[in-house]
Amino acid sequence: MLIKEATKIIISLSQPDKMPGYAYGLPAPECKTGAKLRLIPDSVCFNCYAFKGNYARFPVILQVQYKRLKSLKDPRWVQAMATLINSKKVIQHKVFRWHDAGDVQDPDHLEKIFEVCRLTPDMQHWMPTREAWVKDHMSSCPKNLIVRLSMTMVDQPAAGTWDNTSTVVTSGATCPAPDQGGQCGDCRNCWNSKISNISYGKH
Repeated sequence: MLIKEATKIIISLSQPDKMPGYAYGLPAPECKTGAKLRLIPDSVCFNCYAFKGNYARFPVILQVQYKRLKSLKDPRWVQAMATLINSKKVIQHKVFRWHDAGDVQDPDHLEKIFEVCRLTPDMQHWMPTREAWVKDHMSSCPKNLIVRLSMTMVDQPAAGTWDNTSTVVTSGATCPAPDQGGQCGDCRNCWNSKISNISYGKH
């Protein structure tokens, strides 16, 4: 598949300022668990960043995200995603983030992501999620994909039943980005399976 055709199918990849490479975002209003958490004070989604800043300032971002969501039904989506991720400008970064906004929608979506990861073995993938049902499918998760269950409440301890998690804390954060101008810099801990939990400072 040509890159031009692949781009037409999946619409685009995103390129968050903080990240060292590319990512893929979906509309935050369509998060399954997140949409419920947004109504709960002290939840990690209550003041969701995907409803602020550039996401709110530029309506075209949300429009593109909804087009991406619709594209998941295209039978060529897996091949198109793999084509773009394997392209020179993307693969050179060596790391890829799933869902800088939004979350996995259902088991079919998850299996498609798994297949994209298998087709892009030279890329290390990271997918944070608040969808606990994903654990039932982890036996088929490719080795080059780190799935981190994101805890739902601020200062909630990491779930011991998951190998990799992330938390939001009011003190003691381990993510170095706030001290690095809001950038990942050289840190790749989120993509490292040996790091059991990443804690992000509440902001």
